[in-house]
Amino acid sequence: MRGDPSHPLLKERDKRKAYSGRFAPSPTGPLHFGSLITAVASYCDAKAHHGQWIVRIEDTDLPRIYPNSEQHILDCLDAFELESDVEIIYQKDRLDIYHDVIQQLKQKNLVYACECTRKILGSNHIYSGTCRNKALNFENQAIRVKVTDQNICFHDRLQGLHCANLHHALGDFVLKRRDGIINYQLAVVVDDYLQGITHVVRGADLLDNTERQIWLGELLGYPQLSYMHLPLAMNDQGQKLSKQNLAHALDIQYAPQLLRQAILALGQLPVDLDQPHKMLVQAVAQWDIQRIPKGTQIQGTFQ
Repeated sequence: MRGDPSHPLLKERDKRKAYSGRFAPSPTGPLHFGSLITAVASYCDAKAHHGQWIVRIEDTDLPRIYPNSEQHILDCLDAFELESDVEIIYQKDRLDIYHDVIQQLKQKNLVYACECTRKILGSNHIYSGTCRNKALNFENQAIRVKVTDQNICFHDRLQGLHCANLHHALGDFVLKRRDGIINYQLAVVVDDYLQGITHVVRGADLLDNTERQIWLGELLGYPQLSYMHLPLAMNDQGQKLSKQNLAHALDIQYAPQLLRQAILALGQLPVDLDQPHKMLVQAVAQWDIQRIPKGTQIQGTFQ
C-alpha cells in the first residue's frame, strides 16, 4: 500500500493539506464540556492556520458504545455549528483497513500473537514479552506490536518536550484484542494517515498515548504529526471531566453560552454572545495559543 499511489486506501490521504486537524470523539457517552473545549480548540487552531477540520467517530470498541451517544455527538456539532470539512467517517466501517495494516506488520515480523490473559498478567502493567518468541497462530489471539529499548521524544506545542521508553514503560502493546476489537492506538494512527491529518489537538489525558502512536507511525512509514495537548477541565472533586466521572451532557439549548464558556476556558479573548457560527469566526480571528492555560489542568471547576 505504501508504495502504490493508485491504491484505493490512499485516496483520502492524497487530499493532504498544509494543515489538517481533526476532532475524534468516541460514542461511549454523550459529549460533555471537556469535549467541547477540545472541539473548539482543534477547530480554531485549524481555521486560524487556514486549514481543514475533520470530524471522525472513533467507535471500534463496539461493546462500550453508549446508546444514542453517536446521535448526541452529531446534534451537538450541529448546534455549535462546528462543521466538518469532509464527510464524517466511522471507524467501525473501516475494520478491513485495520486488519490489512496488521497483515503488513505481520509480513515484516513486527507483530506476534499473544495468549496471555488478564489472570496471567495480573497487576503487571509492563508486558514482559512472554509470547514474543512462541510463534503462536494469529487466530483468536491478541496481537501485540514489538517495541525496542529506546527513547521516543516529541515536542508538544503546549506541553514542551515529552519522552518515553516504551520497552520500560509498557512493553509490547496490543493492536487487536483477543475478542477481535481493534485497539485505539492502531485505528487512530491509520486514520490520521489516510485522512491526511497533520496536526493533532486533543486533551492532555492522551499525552502518554503519543509515543505509542509515533512508534506505530514509524513502523508503517507514516510522517510524524504535530501535537498539542490541551489542559483538562476538572470537576469539583478534582477529577477530569469524563464520561466515566459522569460529566454532564452538553445541553444544546444553551449552545452560545457554552461556546463562550469554552472559549474563555481556553484563555482566549471574549467573543460576543451571538449565533455560534459568528462566535466561532470571532474566536478564530482572535485565536492565540499563547493564551491557553499552561500545564495539564484548567483552573476552576466545571460540570
